[in-house]
Amino acid sequence: MRVAARQHDTLDALCWRHLGRTAGVVEQALDLNPGLAALGPVLPIGTVVILPDTPPATEPHVQRLVQLWN
Repeated sequence: MRVAARQHDTLDALCWRHLGRTAGVVEQALDLNPGLAALGPVLPIGTVVILPDTPPATEPHVQRLVQLWN
């Protein structure tokens, strides 16, 4: 998937917005885009970034809260 950076975008923000997670995909995106890290933490506007083809993140597992007193 190809996406373009908006103003003040970082690579992890792009991964979060388009893939719903950052764990593991930021590293894959850096491998897919040689030289991207040299642009700095905030990407220039319009920078095209190739994101890995991974399924979107699923809903997080919700743990039930145990109440000791009512």
